Amino acid sequence: MNSSLNAARRERELAEVRDLVVDVLVVGLGATGAGAALDAASRGLSVAAIDAHDMAFGTSRWSSKMVHGGLRYLAKGQVGVAYESAVERGHLLGRTAPHLVRAHPYLLPLVPEVSRRHAALVMTGYRAGEGLRIAARTPRHLLPGPSRISAAQALALASPLTSRGLRGALLSWDGRLADDARLVVTVARTAAAQGARILTRCRALELSGDGALVRDELGGDTFTIRARTVVNATGVWAAELHPGIRLRPSRGTHLVLRPETLPGLAAGLHVPIPGESNRFALVLPQPDGRVHVGLTDEPVDGPVPDVPPVPEEDVTFLLAVLNSVLEEPVRREDVAGTYAGLRPLLAADGRTADLSRRHALLTTPDGMVTIVGGKLTTYRRMAEDAVDRAVSLGRLDAGRSRTAELPLVGAVPVDGPEDANGTKSGKGVDSEKGREADRLLERYGSEAGAVRTLMAEDPWLAEPGPTGVTGAELVWAVRHEGALDVDDLLDRRTRIGLVPQDRAAALPLARAALAY
Repeated sequence: MNSSLNAARRERELAEVRDLVVDVLVVGLGATGAGAALDAASRGLSVAAIDAHDMAFGTSRWSSKMVHGGLRYLAKGQVGVAYESAVERGHLLGRTAPHLVRAHPYLLPLVPEVSRRHAALVMTGYRAGEGLRIAARTPRHLLPGPSRISAAQALALASPLTSRGLRGALLSWDGRLADDARLVVTVARTAAAQGARILTRCRALELSGDGALVRDELGGDTFTIRARTVVNATGVWAAELHPGIRLRPSRGTHLVLRPETLPGLAAGLHVPIPGESNRFALVLPQPDGRVHVGLTDEPVDGPVPDVPPVPEEDVTFLLAVLNSVLEEPVRREDVAGTYAGLRPLLAADGRTADLSRRHALLTTPDGMVTIVGGKLTTYRRMAEDAVDRAVSLGRLDAGRSRTAELPLVGAVPVDGPEDANGTKSGKGVDSEKGREADRLLERYGSEAGAVRTLMAEDPWLAEPGPTGVTGAELVWAVRHEGALDVDDLLDRRTRIGLVPQDRAAALPLARAALAY
């Protein structure tokens, strides 16, 4: 079946689903919900998946864009969570999404505030992480091992670092997503190719083990979707549809810096947070040249907002940690944008920073399955577990999960990780045309050629807008990726909207793409 999602397909499948009893209804189209739709559909089950907003509207688009091996969880003694993370990272890097997930280098600068004992403990952790890589059977060529480098080498990879008292750096590697929202859309499209009905702008008003009362947020009418089993994958909003769940959301804030703010940053940075032995701020260079700085871990009380606000104290905190390792400080006016996501953690005593990231499955008396907790890296395993539970409860005729070996739409091998200078092993990029082709490959994989063909339809489609995104990419998102309005285009199919000025500049291009 075709993987393309668009307004016409939505309308057709919206009409069809009213007359069906599907095997699995999935509510929520973040990473876990889209993953559950794919898992169930790939087992041959009939699936409808709905979301009140757009795909990747919630937490799944607000991550650090990291696909990591769970080293922090290993340090807390959560060996199972760490191993699960390493295994799932290996699936993404090597089989299911090698075009979207790549290995990336990170430096921990050995500034005077990092004692030799602390550095030794961190390197021990990195080596333990190497053990996880081996246990997860991820090849070394996909994920290089850690090492210690000199101060000169560290400055060559990250020239904004301070040279005062710099003893060198610890170099490690981990997985990095080109775009978290893009991963979710790709998973949803793969589910659609397996026969799942992916229906955005459909809000579940009431939910039970045999279906949902749903409102079409575009047309306004209300109808029922009947189902043999139901998976509630709404994350931090899960308690609204499953009374009795106690969640303790945790806010993770990031700053967005323009490319010129920290020039010469070829590697990411792990910056120790003062007073914390196993927590680091992350400085994350992005494929579009921007730099993201995160990550806070603060409890959030009260109603859960659709889009979490960023308190000024989070900005102040992150800038202070970042500037502790820089030669020239980043100022508040250098912050071009901010964003925050909410982690759906199960309530427990203690700080949110210390709560387990293990996911949990909860079931209502009438058989609805709710999945909460976890993290982006393990979305596939979370989805598999949720569908396993639904299949058991509903006594559905389905085999075992196939998604660990099922390539996502566009999946093609990439030539290995970038080296620490940002050049792909096996092929250099020596021209603007080459860089553009490379950028498209990392976003679209095997579909990059079709996007380039679309650029030839009209001159304006090839013109780059803010962050280099072309009109053709926006038109592609409308025709094939389910984008229905400018918010979908600018805030999720691309990440132009993370910087308000760029978003305003791109509005005419987005409107032209919708009308094309």
